[in-house]
Amino acid sequence: MECLVTGAAGFIGSHLCERLLNDGQRVVGIDCFTNYYPRQLKERNLAGLRGRKNFEFHEVDLTHDPLDFLVRGTEWVFHLAAMAGLTKSWTHFDQYNTHNIIATQRLLEAVKGSSNLNRFLYVSTSSVYGRFASGDESLPLRPSSPYGITKLAGENLCRVYNDEFDIPSVILRYFSVFGPRQRPDMGYNKFIQCVLDGQPIQLTGDGTQVRGNTYVDDCVAATVAAVNTVPGETFNVGGGELVSVTDVIRKIEKLTGKTARIQRLPERRGDQKHTGADIVKLTRHTGWKPRVGVEEGLARQIAWQTQPALSMVA
Repeated sequence: MECLVTGAAGFIGSHLCERLLNDGQRVVGIDCFTNYYPRQLKERNLAGLRGRKNFEFHEVDLTHDPLDFLVRGTEWVFHLAAMAGLTKSWTHFDQYNTHNIIATQRLLEAVKGSSNLNRFLYVSTSSVYGRFASGDESLPLRPSSPYGITKLAGENLCRVYNDEFDIPSVILRYFSVFGPRQRPDMGYNKFIQCVLDGQPIQLTGDGTQVRGNTYVDDCVAATVAAVNTVPGETFNVGGGELVSVTDVIRKIEKLTGKTARIQRLPERRGDQKHTGADIVKLTRHTGWKPRVGVEEGLARQIAWQTQPALSMVA
């Protein structure tokens, strides 16, 4: 199969490319290397992909570069590219609008009318539900941040292009993905690095925020499984284990043998209080279930963050 993966140099995108290649698929990866975090980290994510048989990479910006040559012959589109992160979306809304809405619309336009396309998988987020995101896909959609609003707009674009132009779209709402290659702005990466370095963790809120965590390999497996679902459907993708932020810090202390120092800060605007994915629908459609628990996944992420090559570019 011919696969197009957007955001291929990112945290989840690079893992997805590896899985597809290991499954024997042909993969075209694209990324525009936004300055959201250091390019060196994204290049490191790509290091194991460059030169592999059946992998082709293009540095392309979906918001303005020509796309026709990239989508020609594509059978599966995995659209992971996005401007991520809640906090910056309040102050850099133009970038979120551009990379999350305009880029999605241009990609949909590029594949419109394709006779080869089997599925267009759009990666969304639990942030579309807002502060309380625990339940199934019928939860009210009330984003509490500009980031969540732009991702929901992308979902609606996929729905319209599915209905009006027969683009076979499937929407996946990821819940708190973690593991090796996690972005440096994400909570678990920051917590681990602070504990390893003896620096204080800047904890926003009271630490009782609960997350339904998804290990990256489980997330990728769910994404691949979703190519066989019915177009027009939306699915939650999450792990089965709920833990509070405070519990995660305690697990990191246990795994590293180091004591965390905590600096308490006010809660972030629009931060989610409780997230937990009901994944019954995805399991029913595909048979997929998460396999890696929080402690096992944290141990793997800690091992990755202690690699010498990472510390040189972090």
